[in-house]
Amino acid sequence: MTRKTDMTVVVTGASGRTGSRVARGVQAAGLTVRPATRAQGFDWADRSTWAQALRGADAAYLVHPGDVGSAAATRAVGLLAHEAVALGVRRLVLLSARGEEQARPTEEALRESAADWTVVQAAWFMQNFSEGPLVEGLRLGELVFPGGEVREPFIDVRDIADVVVAVLLAGDRYVGKAVDVSGPRLLTFGEAVAEIAKATGRELAYTPVPPRAYGEHLAGLGVPDEEVELLVEVFETLLDGRNAHLSDGVQRVLGREPRDFAEFAAEAAAVGTWRA
Repeated sequence: MTRKTDMTVVVTGASGRTGSRVARGVQAAGLTVRPATRAQGFDWADRSTWAQALRGADAAYLVHPGDVGSAAATRAVGLLAHEAVALGVRRLVLLSARGEEQARPTEEALRESAADWTVVQAAWFMQNFSEGPLVEGLRLGELVFPGGEVREPFIDVRDIADVVVAVLLAGDRYVGKAVDVSGPRLLTFGEAVAEIAKATGRELAYTPVPPRAYGEHLAGLGVPDEEVELLVEVFETLLDGRNAHLSDGVQRVLGREPRDFAEFAAEAAAVGTWRA
């Protein structure tokens, strides 16, 4: 597959944290974006909606709305990848999780599709603190989370999007490869909260809790039992220190350093993200 500059790229999750940035990056690169969201009639849970999104496209960015390590994600990614290939969409880039063993079956389902695949294995998102499930606790002044004192190389989702677009534009260079991406330094969750506190000028606390206790909290919020069990399993394994090292995927693909957490915190604080 040679580099094309007239590609049509299907972007699943085009209104989400990574998908919205990938869509903007694809458009900025002069390619055609085809958003695949429920607003456009695409539903990961409804196979009858897939062909309309895929037909006539050249490539697709795949991000499943549930945890990439779930059985539902494995099944859906595998089936969609096979359908994409059958419709002539061979170039597929999957967002996966760095160090998450539960995600490997989903990655394997993509590989088995005969697609020209690339897997981007990302560290914990910086934007989980600003756009994801942790933001409300920070607005109230306390983050309660089962991160313990483990160090994580938090990555800015803008860097993930930039990597995805660069991979799509690079022809065959990253086909059949996994690209491991992280931020530039290791921080504990407590240190990350401290940097957010510094950026906001507020007093913020971090309270670590066991994964099982956090799961009980999620269940109390109405999260389905099956999803709670998967998340508890992921937290018990993924947050055990296995990701406490840096990778050079951003540097290799983009030729620059990844964005730092302090930069992210300052920008998010400036627009009032964590205002009480």
